[in-house]
Amino acid sequence: MTFINPKTDYAFKKIFGSSDSKDILISFLNAIIYEGNPTIEDLEIIDPNLPPRVEGLKDSSLDVKAKLADGTLVIIEMQVLNVESFGQRILYNAAKTYAFQLQKGEGYRMLKPVIALTITDFEMFKNSGKLISSFVYKEEKSNLQYPDNDIKLVFVELPKFTKSVDQLETLADKWLYFMKYAITITEVPPVMDSVPEIHQAFGIADQANLSPDELANIERQEMFIYDQQGTIIKAVKDADRDARQEEKQAIARQLLDRLDDATIAQITGLSVQDVQNLRSE
Repeated sequence: MTFINPKTDYAFKKIFGSSDSKDILISFLNAIIYEGNPTIEDLEIIDPNLPPRVEGLKDSSLDVKAKLADGTLVIIEMQVLNVESFGQRILYNAAKTYAFQLQKGEGYRMLKPVIALTITDFEMFKNSGKLISSFVYKEEKSNLQYPDNDIKLVFVELPKFTKSVDQLETLADKWLYFMKYAITITEVPPVMDSVPEIHQAFGIADQANLSPDELANIERQEMFIYDQQGTIIKAVKDADRDARQEEKQAIARQLLDRLDDATIAQITGLSVQDVQNLRSE
């Protein structure tokens, strides 16, 4: 068997946000948000688009959006590329989802909590070793939680998941292994296949069950991702190189009135011509 990459936009929405995905999404959310406890018993998958509703306000779209039985709204995004202002976009979508619950004339008591679940294919919090991180409002010094803590941000950083198939224990382990490695395996590991919802997810992800148009769409998205990843890597390398060059030039400027050009070039790693250009500025 060959499976599509669950991390691509089209595949993620098809697996977790289609009309047949209700049980899959319940299992996935219970695993990631509620530590495997069957907290969510029912939900409704709803339109993930967030229309402006206020003139001039930015339109936006999520990957998957669901309403739990108690009214809690869960918005889910899978993000492969670490694009500029990504963290701000998460806050914007969470706040927008929370604020736009109310219809004209409804009181604030009608507001229901919002959970924004974000799965990233890059490390978002490099100074933390945590795989799953949750953020709520707290008092800055005492950590006292805000009484109406209705917006929670949950992040899953896939690069921090390093377990092999024989180390999978929890439901979260099995779902994250599916997310990270489904595209690389050719048969479903028994330890995962025993979970009915993961078995169903693999069935949706099986390329044999997809149309040529669907496969072509997924392939285009993967090629776009690879191209963008290459662009980002190049930009980072260029920025690092430019920063190093500026550091070398700063050191060279401090040495101009004390050493000759050849010695400065040897110390800093600049060319003699670079040093001469600095001297003529």
